[in-house]
Amino acid sequence: MGKNMHYEAINPPKVSDAIVSQIEHLILDGVLKPGERLAAERDLAQQLNVSRPSLREAITTLKSRGLLQSRRGGGNYVVDVIAPALTNPLIELLKNNPKAMFDVLELRHALEEVAAYFAAVRATDADREILRCRFAALEDIQHGSREPQHDAVADASFHLAIADASHNVALIHVMRGLFDLLLSNICRSLERLYTREGSYEVIHAQHQAILQAVLTRDPAAARQAAHVHLSYVETTLQAIDAEASRQELSQRRLESLRALEANTSLLKASV
Repeated sequence: MGKNMHYEAINPPKVSDAIVSQIEHLILDGVLKPGERLAAERDLAQQLNVSRPSLREAITTLKSRGLLQSRRGGGNYVVDVIAPALTNPLIELLKNNPKAMFDVLELRHALEEVAAYFAAVRATDADREILRCRFAALEDIQHGSREPQHDAVADASFHLAIADASHNVALIHVMRGLFDLLLSNICRSLERLYTREGSYEVIHAQHQAILQAVLTRDPAAARQAAHVHLSYVETTLQAIDAEASRQELSQRRLESLRALEANTSLLKASV
């Protein structure tokens, strides 16, 4: 006969705990994004089919855990729980240091190749629809004037949508935490790439290759397409830098020669 044991009664979870758990999962999965405002209390209570006191208790718990915050003017917002550790002052230093651009590109290689691979494996129908929408925004750039700041937002949003489709929550939050740095890096890259005739058309075709590989569920092709894209950006920027250095060196030589000729002319005139 079994030994008598003392067990504690299992009670059903509190409603507020269930609300906390659901919102935590939505934040972790990237459905609720940093800075996003929750629905008004009355509407959210109706959506969750809970009482407003239970909802208030859950929101208080989420605030104490640093996941939600209230802002002036009302409303509860999702806190960016990853970015603070990755931003000031490190991100500002990276953003303002042109030489760090290539370090950021190396980091993008690692993150975005993995993101593209798993997006091809795990993307849902809804993910694929989002990717088509993000790519449509890139298509619009083809028919408009080149504006690096505006275009960088569409570009970064496409790459973040790829990360979202990977369904790797760690990767998603690291990518979103790095959004400002990613945006700055893409903007700086486009400003310089636009000086090269036809470069954006090449980039657009590379984005399309990444999209197509994800849509056709080909992870190896998706990773390769992401690699080709970032390698092209890196090597093209290096070529632009090298050309600029040659131009600068040649200009200094020309200025030195002109200064020497001017001094020689003065000497001849004084004889």
